[in-house]
Amino acid sequence: MRSIHYRGIDFFGDEPELFTRPNVLSIRPNRESTLDPITDIFRTMHVTAFGLHRLEATAPWGVRQENQAEEKVTPSGKKMPPTDLAHFAMLSRGNCWLSVEGIAEPMPLTGGDCFLLAKGTSIVLRDSPRTRPKWSFSEIGARANGNVALYGGGGAPTTIVCGSLSFDRASLKPITQLLPNFILMKADEARTLALHNTVQALASEMAEQAPGSEVVANRLAEVLFIQVLRAHIASGPERNKGWLHAIFDPQVGAALSAVHDNVSTAWTVESLAAAAGMSRSAFAARFKELLGQTPLEYVTEWRMQKAMQLLQQRDKKLIDVARSVGYESDAAFSKAFKRVVGANPGEYVKRGLES
Repeated sequence: MRSIHYRGIDFFGDEPELFTRPNVLSIRPNRESTLDPITDIFRTMHVTAFGLHRLEATAPWGVRQENQAEEKVTPSGKKMPPTDLAHFAMLSRGNCWLSVEGIAEPMPLTGGDCFLLAKGTSIVLRDSPRTRPKWSFSEIGARANGNVALYGGGGAPTTIVCGSLSFDRASLKPITQLLPNFILMKADEARTLALHNTVQALASEMAEQAPGSEVVANRLAEVLFIQVLRAHIASGPERNKGWLHAIFDPQVGAALSAVHDNVSTAWTVESLAAAAGMSRSAFAARFKELLGQTPLEYVTEWRMQKAMQLLQQRDKKLIDVARSVGYESDAAFSKAFKRVVGANPGEYVKRGLES
């Protein structure tokens, strides 16, 4: 296993190319590394894990996750639409079959396999493709004793650790840029060693229920989410789609890296084109082709994402937040913030407090 030291953090795993690819993140000896856009999104997003359960199922058994249209309510009482949520499950013991909406054939899963769902994707988990599911995940959770749910007919055992993730408003759009409807990470994939270690630690933490287990389990769920995304991105095919295609494009990716490394710079189309090593017109056309928006629209949008994160800290003056994201006056910043977010900074903070 290799490690990469980045700004005081050691990254371990089998995906070093994600952090060393030219124009995304170059590791320079004796110099501070540039900040790549993927790492910037990981730093900006805030993930909260809730509804963590360990399902002890015995054959025959079947559980479904429906494509829900109604609002979800977190333990804190905060309502969120389904697009704000992701669900994950991991097999820590046994075998089962997974059926996913939009995929014709059921998939066999074994111990160590992990998958992540987003955007209300419907699935069924069961001991056999012939078993009809009788309960939903929410119904199983309601019947749980603590965080452990027992279900099934008494046959071959399977243990599944599952839960939900919510994202704050500042994280939502960046997450949708990275997260497809369904990700499956198989236990035998070489890139997933770090992921499997987290899966095992999470399952163990939920099994022991020692003091502080809930806090540790939540932190591990956040780490799991990032590791799943890292392994998924490093697997290759997703690099040819949308935002990730732009990130791994040698020229547009260089411009995106420049923006994320210093969002407060007074960027223009000309300066971004220079960072990409392209003419202004060619760069603007290529950027719009890959991302569906102009370069300056992207810059403004990402500045507001960073500003939302800073405003949630509640210990910064408005002018300091404005300058941190490239605005010399709080008036200009507030105008741009309201145009992108739909509320002025004060209204945004108030809504967060009420939530």
